[in-house]
Amino acid sequence: MPPNFERIRTALLCQGEPDRVPLAEASIDQGIKEAVLGRPIRTARDEVDFWAEAGYDFVPVHTGLRLMTAYGLTGEKEVQSERQRLLWSNRRVGHARYGVASDAELRRDWAEEGKGIITTRAELEAFPWPAPEEFDAADLFAEIAAALRPGMKIIAYQGHIFTPVWQMMGFETFCFALRDDPALVEALFERIGQIQYEIFRRAIGFPQVAGAWWPDDIAYTEGLMIAPHYFRRYLFPWLKRMGEDCAARGIPWIFHSDGDVSEVLEDLIGCGFNALHPIENKAMDIVALKQRVAGRLCLMGNLDLAYPLSLGTPEEVAAAVKRLLREVAPGGGFCLGSGNSVPEYVPLANYQAMRQTALEYGRYPISL
Repeated sequence: MPPNFERIRTALLCQGEPDRVPLAEASIDQGIKEAVLGRPIRTARDEVDFWAEAGYDFVPVHTGLRLMTAYGLTGEKEVQSERQRLLWSNRRVGHARYGVASDAELRRDWAEEGKGIITTRAELEAFPWPAPEEFDAADLFAEIAAALRPGMKIIAYQGHIFTPVWQMMGFETFCFALRDDPALVEALFERIGQIQYEIFRRAIGFPQVAGAWWPDDIAYTEGLMIAPHYFRRYLFPWLKRMGEDCAARGIPWIFHSDGDVSEVLEDLIGCGFNALHPIENKAMDIVALKQRVAGRLCLMGNLDLAYPLSLGTPEEVAAAVKRLLREVAPGGGFCLGSGNSVPEYVPLANYQAMRQTALEYGRYPISL
């Protein structure tokens, strides 16, 4: 079937069953993409061709502030180009704007757990905060839009307010500050939230952007990282503003967080989110969740990244996909994909099994 954004839009907005279960990923390793496509990805056309030929109805375009850069011992901010900002911090660092060179060195960044670079109001004011216009990705959106195949659209992938707040403070410092210095916490949420909100408004204003995907990990496997009332005070008001902007434009809005977000599920729906990703298998029961939110929230992902996607066989991946199609897909409101992303350690055969099984058996009505 050719790409058709109405397919995934129908699923995301819980408007019934489209012709088949849509595939959805926000991030796929460059080497895997190039292997599936059969050639290097060097241009916008190459990038679009992968997503179209692999069975997706959209191209995710990453933009925005994440503040997960490395810092030297002097505390000076690492200078990054706009191309680097568009990459996930755990991707391979390479030359390509649309992905990463497959022969480049693998880099993984880790956040400071103890004391970060902003622990006082003076440090907050002295930090060289970027202006939202520095993250203007209009050229990238235009290049991808010009290469889109008929029926395809862009989903803007931009997020993180809570994550950069605690990472810049260091998680321990952040937790103590919630009690001892709430004014500093509030000021940091305000500073980062305003920057991210302005970037978000720019991104969803681009004509070919037909959806928005907001990542911001707020939970562990066992539950929320901090008490829910802090999210309700500092984070959710920003997300509600963004949700209102998406609703005004009539575009679906997706929330990504690893872990178990059950405790704030109604809050997320109240913020205007139409879909939840990735329903991490070890954290949330997707069948029970579907019963709870059917018709109100589309569920995305859930195929466990560790097993079977990384450590299982293609046959085991196919069996897990069929189970999800059988138990979760009926009625719509479901997009199939990994329980996080598709990093470099996922075997190509397993990724192909996930994708091809969904395409073969995911046609409505589901008859497995």
